[in-house]
Amino acid sequence: MGIYGSVPYLLAHKLGRTVGIFWLNSSETLVEINTEPAVKYTLTQMDPEAAKQKGSSRTDVHWMSESGIIDVFLLTGPTPSDVFKQYSSLTGTQAMPPLFSLGYHQCRWNYEDEQDVKAVDAGFDKHDIPYDVIWLDIEHTKGKRYFTWDKKRFPNPQRMQELLRNKKRKLVVISDPHIKIDPDYSVYAKAKEQGFFVKNHKGEDFEGICWPGLSSYLDFTNPKVREWYSGLFAFSVYQGSTDILYIWNDMNEPSVFRGPEKTMQKNAIHHGNWEHRELHNIYGFYQQKATAEGLIQRSKGKERPFVLTRSFFAGSQKYGAVWTGDNRAEWSYLKISIPMLLTLSITGISFCGADVGGFIGNPEAELLVRWYQAGAYQPFFRGHATINSKRREPWLFGKEHTRLIREAIRERYALLPYWYSLFYRAHMTSEPIMRPLWVEFPDELETFGMEDEYMLGSALLVHPVTEPKATVVDVFLPGSSEVWYDSKTFASWEGACTVNIPVTLDTIPVFQRGGSVVPIKRVIGKSTGWMTDSPYGLRVALSTKGSAVGELYLDDGHSFQYLHQKQFLHRKFCFCSGVLSNSCADERGHYPSKCVVEQIFVLGLKKQPSSVTTHSSDGKDQPVAFTYCARTSTLSLEKLSLNVGTDWEVHIK
Repeated sequence: MGIYGSVPYLLAHKLGRTVGIFWLNSSETLVEINTEPAVKYTLTQMDPEAAKQKGSSRTDVHWMSESGIIDVFLLTGPTPSDVFKQYSSLTGTQAMPPLFSLGYHQCRWNYEDEQDVKAVDAGFDKHDIPYDVIWLDIEHTKGKRYFTWDKKRFPNPQRMQELLRNKKRKLVVISDPHIKIDPDYSVYAKAKEQGFFVKNHKGEDFEGICWPGLSSYLDFTNPKVREWYSGLFAFSVYQGSTDILYIWNDMNEPSVFRGPEKTMQKNAIHHGNWEHRELHNIYGFYQQKATAEGLIQRSKGKERPFVLTRSFFAGSQKYGAVWTGDNRAEWSYLKISIPMLLTLSITGISFCGADVGGFIGNPEAELLVRWYQAGAYQPFFRGHATINSKRREPWLFGKEHTRLIREAIRERYALLPYWYSLFYRAHMTSEPIMRPLWVEFPDELETFGMEDEYMLGSALLVHPVTEPKATVVDVFLPGSSEVWYDSKTFASWEGACTVNIPVTLDTIPVFQRGGSVVPIKRVIGKSTGWMTDSPYGLRVALSTKGSAVGELYLDDGHSFQYLHQKQFLHRKFCFCSGVLSNSCADERGHYPSKCVVEQIFVLGLKKQPSSVTTHSSDGKDQPVAFTYCARTSTLSLEKLSLNVGTDWEVHIK
């Protein structure tokens, strides 16, 4: 059986050097990696550089593609950051997502009808759990005919969307590439008339079995098909849609239930007389591209799209998000989701996630809690379940487990300023958001094979709990000159060691790196839309040298004005010699904001200060009340009112 997506890109890292290979080929490809122990080589055979690597092994890589030309790019590095930039210059950077898409998504195959949607939406409010998006799977359509609604289940989809809009929430619906063969179905009839379907080897429309039954498949490799498909998302064409409706592209490998390897025959014919064997891995890429462009066009180029895809290729990051597909409600799937997402992240696809709770099966309460805790610290955060699974909304597992899931989701919302700033950096500089430890610590051998913990940006280290009934987790804290702070207790540890961290079902090990400043939201709303003007807090974690830096990016959260009109704020926070400053990081940006910094924690401050004052850009000084905890060396500043968009300083003496 084929896999969901392919990025023919390899990174190789050793002490002192990172390189990459991008094999630009969308046909079936085998990558053979052979590693030989270093003991086969003697010092006399080694050049001086090789001698430095005496403890390492030798790795050979062979690339074999079924068809196509040899089109290979060697990315010379020498640092991980250099390789990421070199790769993004070929394939593009992560699209800047709308802010709502970084919140929590609630999905199921399928929510039954408008009343079900309304009840689930109300359930989140009743249990004080924030969420941003509810999703509708294939059953919302008229007989799996995409761009339609089942009028019995969803008689008034616009009214349903207005109810969500009033809650400042969104709707995502599914749109797959297979089109039901039905002459009375307008999408099929128009595509048939214009010859927009993939052909079989005889030149007839390819037919395969998928959710609607007998279907034909749109040929997204044809620019005219993509242009036409994009037009289907126009409000005048897609009846019942509104500007809070976004799209999910599934089954777009493409999936053919009775096909070879459950996909299309290799001798099917695409635009330009190309066989499917040549283009298989890029088919879903083109559907997501057409979908994203359709959502942009319907807003006349003003609004950012959100499109989730299952199939992907190099460059898919330009058009939206990717998830890992149909996983299972098992501990092993929770564990494997971490290296899967790290792999996607270093291939440029930063907006990635795994279905929380596992798509297939029924998770026990402990597993579900642990998955929410992990998912809250992964880029795309969606709970999803198959039609045969028991209902698993967060409040259906007892009062205590509801509380734990609520806390995990609320922690995600508290960190949204940090998340959004990370996505801006990924968009502008190609830095991955979810990073293997070796990306941040490329000279530490201990980090090279670690797949159970990761960095979120450069400031947070996350170690999800992936074993049942765990009471202790061994966490490796890298960096001999680093200091790490528990994100909840503010207790500190020196780096370059493994720490045994006691855990309960309440806790997941998350550490803030000394030398960083992490912005958070102090007040959690029902959704991201309710938090626009809510106050910020800053967690200032001092390095061993007593300094820290961080940043905050904000804009309107939904439009392209940040790009076209430079309507954004990019602020830099710096702590040095007892002074915390807020200054402009990019003079090109201008964006009015009412938001203030209301609270500041300074972690690792070795002695209690005698005074704390704020100094504003107009020259006014204001004393600040503070508390100091000698046990954790933490300074707390409360009831501040420092506008995030203006320059100011906090002096600690």
